[in-house]
Amino acid sequence: MRASPRLWLPALCLGTVHVVVLLAAFFAPYDYSEQDRSLPFAPPTRIHFVDAQDRFHFQPFVYRRVEHAGQFRGYEEVTETRYPIRFFFHGAAYRLGSLLSSDRHLFGVEMPARISLMGTDAYGRDVFSRLLYGGQISLFAGLLATTLSLLAGTSLGIMAGFYGTWLDAAIMRLAELFLALPWLYLLFAIRAFLPLHISPAQAFLLVIAVIGLVGWARPARLVRGVALSARERAYVRAARGFGASDLYLLRRHILPQTQGVIFTQAALLIPQYVLAEVTLSFLGLGIGEPVPSWGSMLASLQQYHVLVGCWWMFFPGLMLIPIFMSYGQLSDVLQERLQS
Repeated sequence: MRASPRLWLPALCLGTVHVVVLLAAFFAPYDYSEQDRSLPFAPPTRIHFVDAQDRFHFQPFVYRRVEHAGQFRGYEEVTETRYPIRFFFHGAAYRLGSLLSSDRHLFGVEMPARISLMGTDAYGRDVFSRLLYGGQISLFAGLLATTLSLLAGTSLGIMAGFYGTWLDAAIMRLAELFLALPWLYLLFAIRAFLPLHISPAQAFLLVIAVIGLVGWARPARLVRGVALSARERAYVRAARGFGASDLYLLRRHILPQTQGVIFTQAALLIPQYVLAEVTLSFLGLGIGEPVPSWGSMLASLQQYHVLVGCWWMFFPGLMLIPIFMSYGQLSDVLQERLQS
């Protein structure tokens, strides 16, 4: 069966975003913590093809920016020298995992000019670079928390549906308790009781654990329903009659029946958990500075002068829109295929 554009278009969009974010060190022109205190809250850099003398250049270039004398957070371009945008530029060294070490970036300009496609923040850090690095936290926190939630929910749901009796009753009552609780406030309460002053790596794992373990109940109930139906099938009864073990039945007959539900739930849960991580970081309960997260980047909008005067600081929030729409489209298609 040929894949529908409704399926591969959002999948392609999400795959591209995740690959770019995963390779943020290459696509970002600067390190996420690199500061330029002379350019706080500078707007996005203008890219030129025509210089101050009205001469056209095929290679795009930028001008160095300096603070405009007598104007608060105002900048002007110094047009005496052009700084061409170079591709595969030698910049700050970085490592991709533990295998590759390089200093090549997709693009960049020579100092003292800087190229900031999405402007800078209060410390003069490049918002575009921090957006890519922050996606590693926000997007992959959603993926990993969803994996944890589905592992817990699938395991408990299969146990409840396959074995039934008191185990089913206990697991379902616990699931109903988690479903009845307002998960966002529960998330705040759990995170507030945990230590705040920890390393970024520990905070990342802590956020994943908290988010993932809070959301297991809904997939557990859905998987339980599939397991209840599957265990009554004739071929399952026949296999049991021939002496098949519980492990064999679960592996060969029950678990494959749950794949459609698991994939659909994954497409629904990932954006919810990304939003949960963004919310926690926005409120200062997630990953701390200087490591970026989309939520911590949006936290600067709590200051009124940033909210009304620095429109480029909304970019992390705007990035969530196409990602959530793609996951929503993907979940709709998977749900339709599951019901057909």
